[in-house]
Amino acid sequence: MPTALIVLAAGQGTRMNSDLPKVLHPLGGAPLFVHALLAGGALTPERSVLVVGHGAEATAKAAADFDPDLIIAEQSEQLGTAHAVAQARTALAGFSGDAVVLYGDTPFIRPETLEAMQAARANHAVVVLGFQAADPGRYGRLVMAGDRLERIVEYKDASHEERAISICNSGVICADAETLFDLIDAVSNDNAAGEYYLTDIIAIANARGLSATAVTCDEAETMGINTRTELARAEAVFQQAKRAEALENGVTLIAPETVFFSYDSYIGRDAVVEPNVIFAPGVTVETGARIRAFSHLEGCHVSRGATVGPYARLRPGAELAEDVHVGNFVEIKNATLDAGAKVNHLSYIGDASVGEATNIGAGTITCNYDGVFKHHTEIGARAFIGSNTMLVAPVRVGDEAMTASGSVITGDVPDGAIAIARAKQVNKPGLARKLFDKLRAEKARKQQKAE
Repeated sequence: MPTALIVLAAGQGTRMNSDLPKVLHPLGGAPLFVHALLAGGALTPERSVLVVGHGAEATAKAAADFDPDLIIAEQSEQLGTAHAVAQARTALAGFSGDAVVLYGDTPFIRPETLEAMQAARANHAVVVLGFQAADPGRYGRLVMAGDRLERIVEYKDASHEERAISICNSGVICADAETLFDLIDAVSNDNAAGEYYLTDIIAIANARGLSATAVTCDEAETMGINTRTELARAEAVFQQAKRAEALENGVTLIAPETVFFSYDSYIGRDAVVEPNVIFAPGVTVETGARIRAFSHLEGCHVSRGATVGPYARLRPGAELAEDVHVGNFVEIKNATLDAGAKVNHLSYIGDASVGEATNIGAGTITCNYDGVFKHHTEIGARAFIGSNTMLVAPVRVGDEAMTASGSVITGDVPDGAIAIARAKQVNKPGLARKLFDKLRAEKARKQQKAE
């Protein structure tokens, strides 16, 4: 059965106390709504619709950055969840199949749970996701008769007996798209809030002779994010799960509680991650690599046998081949380092390519930016870049070439050549003592005057 996703992301989230729309707050390096889309992606949806509202422009831009094919529908007035889902009608015109409604502030729904809901659709017109709450509190209750869901009752409207029900409503719903929109058309806003509630479609479906049921999941999957405290708690849950996954997959985490992952981090089997490492989005670390302590990686690829850090920073576009060494206080950005290359300390390599087995001395900088444009530096294979070399791009240092320490290289260096680009040293006998004597005398005069 073809599937479409409708992810509701229109709310302001006033309890976040933020100018940023709630669904744009990051969890695991990605906006909250992305996690709902990733879960729904297990259903291989034909269409995915993000319903935006508060901060629509910013949310739509973030959505396009994540998936250019994501369809945006705008809820200009926030009139309730049924009204929000209704905004996806045009985007799903001509679609025939199931629609699954998810929430941009509920990031932990598992793909397996959505697959169970989809399976239940074989026997029921509408499927709701429920959960057994340890403390049902003010959640809406699912009123069941066997496996049939009769209605969803809000806490404030529930009787004493209904409040005793422990199966609660998550808000996630699966139904045939045409049926879903037909049911929404019958929803009224005759309530204290004057809003159109998606939960009302269950009673309407039953009244029309359409069957509804509930699939349950672990309560942890339904964690919603409404405050900064809940966001912090969710981040802790996310990181704990990612660390456990890494360990289960054969990654060595020396101090797991100090390593932080992003939603798309990939760390290969037998990789070793030392304490206090951060993996921002877009990182792949292959089998057998070692990421040493206090390193920060983002948008980069680290191949087998490579070593990074300690105190290294890999920025987007950093590509490290096998057995590359990147050492302490080294930053790599938009650069390719071929097999066995070494940049062991105190260097910046940006917008560059470095050949195999080349050694980059301490303090080397590729001067890639002229204030307007970025320029490329090419360093060949088996070259040796002397300490404190400035490579003023665009420039090429050939295979097996060398630069003398302290050089400022502004022109190409041919294969096998050595470039020396520094002023000739001149020694002035006795001048240092004369200069020190003069400066000390001046300092003494200033101190006397101050007294």
